[in-house]
Amino acid sequence: MRLDKFLKVSRLIKRRTVANTVSDMGRVLVNGNPAKPSKQLCVGDIIEIEYATKTEKVEVLIVPTGNVSINEASTLYKSIE
Repeated sequence: MRLDKFLKVSRLIKRRTVANTVSDMGRVLVNGNPAKPSKQLCVGDIIEIEYATKTEKVEVLIVPTGNVSINEASTLYKSIE
């Protein structure tokens, strides 16, 4: 699954267009490297998102094949730190 879609489906970022913009600005790192929105994610990848006031670091646990419900969204990743 693409990075921008994963960020939206997991509800780490509310909209896919916002995920695209943030990725293009270089504020999303996958395994320590700046990632484009089209980056394909795998289980075990570490995503760091730099918000205005904080940085969130998560590990990908499940890569879904489509949309997921709100209740399942938090099971796609595990917070680190």
